[in-house]
Amino acid sequence: MYIRQLKVEKKLSIAASQMTLEGQPKVKTKVKLKTKVKKKAKTKAKKSQKSPKATASASRNQSHAGPSSANTCHKPRVEEMKQDVKAQKPQRVHEDRSSQRKIMQQTIQSNLECLLYLQKPEEAEKLLLLYHSNPMKRKLLNVDAYNVVMRGWARKGCLHRVIHLLSMLESVSLRPNLDSYAVLLECMTQSQSSTKAIWRCVQHLKKDGFHVDELFQKCLFEGDEKEKVLKAIRIIQPDYQLPPPPKPEICKAALLKNFYSEREQLASFRAQWRGAILQALQKSKHNMSQVKTVSGHSVLYPYLCLLPDKEYVDIMMQTLNSLSPQGESLAVLARELGSKVYNKYLTQRKLHSGQFKKVQEIYENYIHLLAKDTQPSEYLPREYWEKLVAEAGYGPSLNLKDCSWPYVLLMRLGMYLLEILVHAVKVPRNTLNPRLPSKLIPVLYHIYSFRSSWQVGLIKPHPIFSQIVSDAAEAMLTFNSSAIPMLCPPVPWTSPHFGAFVLGDTKLMRYVDGAIQHQQLLDQCPQVNLHPVLDALNQLGNCAWKINQPVLDIIISIFNDKGNEKLDIPPPVSEAPKPPVSPSSSSALHKSQKHELLLCKKKAAEMHSLRMDALYKLSIANYVRDKVFWFPHNMDFRGRTYPCPPYFNHLGNDVTRAILLFAEGRPLGPKGLDWLKIHLINLTGLKKKNALQERLDYANEIMEEILDSADHPLTGRKWWMNTDEPWQVLACCMEIAKASRSPNPAAFVSHFPVHQDGSCNGLQHYAALGRDLIGAISVNLMPCSVPQDVYSAVAQQVEEFRKKDAEEGLRIAQVLEGFIGRKVVKQTVMTVVYGVTRYGGRLQMEKRLKEIEFPEEYIWEASHYLVKQVFNGIKEMFSATRDIQNWLTESAKLIAQSGRTVEWVTPLGLPIVQPYYRIRPTVLTCNMQNLSVKNSSNNNQKPDTVKQKNAFPPNFIHSLDSTHMMLTALHCFRQGLTFVSVHDCYWTHALTVDIMNKICRQQFVALHSQKILEDLSKFMLKHYCSPDKESRALWQKKLMEQLSNVPKTGEFNLNKVIDSTYFFS
Repeated sequence: MYIRQLKVEKKLSIAASQMTLEGQPKVKTKVKLKTKVKKKAKTKAKKSQKSPKATASASRNQSHAGPSSANTCHKPRVEEMKQDVKAQKPQRVHEDRSSQRKIMQQTIQSNLECLLYLQKPEEAEKLLLLYHSNPMKRKLLNVDAYNVVMRGWARKGCLHRVIHLLSMLESVSLRPNLDSYAVLLECMTQSQSSTKAIWRCVQHLKKDGFHVDELFQKCLFEGDEKEKVLKAIRIIQPDYQLPPPPKPEICKAALLKNFYSEREQLASFRAQWRGAILQALQKSKHNMSQVKTVSGHSVLYPYLCLLPDKEYVDIMMQTLNSLSPQGESLAVLARELGSKVYNKYLTQRKLHSGQFKKVQEIYENYIHLLAKDTQPSEYLPREYWEKLVAEAGYGPSLNLKDCSWPYVLLMRLGMYLLEILVHAVKVPRNTLNPRLPSKLIPVLYHIYSFRSSWQVGLIKPHPIFSQIVSDAAEAMLTFNSSAIPMLCPPVPWTSPHFGAFVLGDTKLMRYVDGAIQHQQLLDQCPQVNLHPVLDALNQLGNCAWKINQPVLDIIISIFNDKGNEKLDIPPPVSEAPKPPVSPSSSSALHKSQKHELLLCKKKAAEMHSLRMDALYKLSIANYVRDKVFWFPHNMDFRGRTYPCPPYFNHLGNDVTRAILLFAEGRPLGPKGLDWLKIHLINLTGLKKKNALQERLDYANEIMEEILDSADHPLTGRKWWMNTDEPWQVLACCMEIAKASRSPNPAAFVSHFPVHQDGSCNGLQHYAALGRDLIGAISVNLMPCSVPQDVYSAVAQQVEEFRKKDAEEGLRIAQVLEGFIGRKVVKQTVMTVVYGVTRYGGRLQMEKRLKEIEFPEEYIWEASHYLVKQVFNGIKEMFSATRDIQNWLTESAKLIAQSGRTVEWVTPLGLPIVQPYYRIRPTVLTCNMQNLSVKNSSNNNQKPDTVKQKNAFPPNFIHSLDSTHMMLTALHCFRQGLTFVSVHDCYWTHALTVDIMNKICRQQFVALHSQKILEDLSKFMLKHYCSPDKESRALWQKKLMEQLSNVPKTGEFNLNKVIDSTYFFS
């Protein structure tokens, strides 16, 4: 037996020597040497009739020491080696033989695969025949070898070659496997075989014990192989459907039991809850259908029949799955549930009416325009869409008839669904502790809490539910499609009722829940007057974006490694401070511990909120990391524009902005790299008072730090971490590094957005309105060699006031010595323009003083003093600004006192109304609790005079800065620029910064060349004052006098803005 094994081994070694690939010489040498030694031992045994012991000894010495050591054996080891020969050698030889056979089969397989990859099926078949024709070599072939060659012929549609290879396979007593049949069916499709031939093939497959479904469940396909096999099957079974993917199996290993079972447990509970919610909904609907009288619940019955019951269950389950451990306001959840039902209904209505099909057809033609390198200059996107609609002719209108549901109805429907959810969903009490009874308890609880002085109803999950969800650690987040960026260009806005999403629905103008005044104004406005606003929104929405993947990967790595508060990456709740446990039981200490516990809970809740916000942003960014995407835009009631997706967009924080790039790249050009460097210094917060050339020089000085940050962000000197906007700084460092290292930086294609910021933009508009020379210089409307810093100027003015008061002996002025600086006054100066009150300004000052470690005992008094002096400083420096603010405030006060709301029209034709009323809440009577709903839809409500007058100046200025932005956006579109904005911060490519700045300045001058205040006065006189002098009441005369008294303007030459480098910089 031993000798026979050696003979087989020798033959295998010869085959191996013929086929061994490069990299296997050791195996070859070892096999040959071993065979030679064994043969020598066999010859010696024949010639010399020695004792068994001597033979064993010789054999041992030759096999272990080689021929040269045959006479060096020692007698005491003879018995030991005798056992080795008998017991170990046959087993080892068998293992070696098996290993060698496997290596040979892998070698053959890899040779055939190489030839197939090179598209040489003829060569592959020759090699296969070489083995197939040799009875000894044939034994090394398996079914996979034949399948490889058959696949090569199948791709060429050579059915006769595939059938010939199949017959060869069967001739050596091998059976075709699933891959064999898949190759045959693919070839039959390729060669257009008859239905009968395909039917016979499938019958053979079944006869061999296979099922058609297994072809798609177990076979691995390349290219379009799967589609061709499926096509062949559908020739004989036209209604054949692919089998569903198999359910994932749960690993049963004891060490991983809890790891997998926790998700399995949550899935099991969710299945039970779905069934319970569905049953409760159907039962409730049945009861409602039996009620003959009109009641609150029976009124809801039609709204519960608009969708399949399963859709309502899905909506309720989404709400349950997204509920945080801290709970959520009853009113918020009710509004969310009602709104989701309404949005689903709108979608269904679009599908059933044929509107969606028509939109789809028009959209396919529309995107061809956007896909062109050069868009036809005679059409704006809105105009091109309208042209396509006109060419489409008849069919459903794209604007649905108004079918909005009243806010009170949405809340009532949401409350009804919430009640079902709370009562239906239960969990066993012993889920986490088997020692407890298995009694079912509610998953959701209705509790009350105080927010400020208001008692608020909350829905809070049981800790068992929160723990189950936490332990399951699900890796999937679910969002509404409208909450994430679009993966195709938005539909252009063509009216207040149509635009943005292809299927979903969104408002052109955002407003408070239930308000209808804004929509009424838009509907009454001639559509042509809205075209500039709609075109500007379309221009912003058509900007394509992509993800900065290297920066995203670094952020995710820090997020997964417990975050970093310094870098604005929120840490997990596990890092929240733990209150110390004290053994003392004194009442005073107990009270302090309670307070500390409350603070710790508050901190944990804040950390959870920040962590989830970051998780949402990063998850969405990671989802679109390899995609091009878009942000459709709409606007608020003042005309300020916002991206529709709320979680992730370019209006976000430093982290979010750092991971966004323009999808379209532009070469840097001659000055692009310089602009990238200037932009970098702007982001650091350094050199704000320096000229652009000085900022550029500074960037060149610190190139070593810039390159180190780009190359070693987490392991280098980390210069980027100590800047104002660290993540955007890092992203810019990486872009500069790539551009500066490229062979030709001017030709380097950059996707990086470069920002240009307005200099306290609100004050810029006030200075332009009043032609205020001193104010214009302070906010860079006047050309200067270096940028003027209005915040430093105000801080200097306040310091002058302080010195004077300190000399007169005012204690708080003396304490403030050395503490008044730009950082302290900046926020208040910025927000004075937008209507901050003295109370609000004092709170701002208090925060800033705490940040600079001002003596705590003086903070309250100092904040009062500072806010007073900041207001005085602005009044003295910007006299025209205060005059305009006072005129706007007093006019709004008189209008509100007359019982009217303040309305105006922007220079671009957008009608605006301030939505501030003294609202009488509507009380909804529900089973769970009565809900007080603020309903803004009543036009007869009296305006809130205080809010109307305080909000008018900032809202009016906001409407002007949005008008300026829209004008800039439209003219940038005409020039072929990529342009987006974050209110008064404009973004474009480095190549086109100079062009955008020129357009920006030109449009500011064009806007303020209009008689804005005079036009506002005329509009309000016409709108609020009766033309009949005799019928005018006393209040009307007073209002007319106020509106007619337009503030006088100064001597500033507005055209100077054209040459002001630092207007936006």
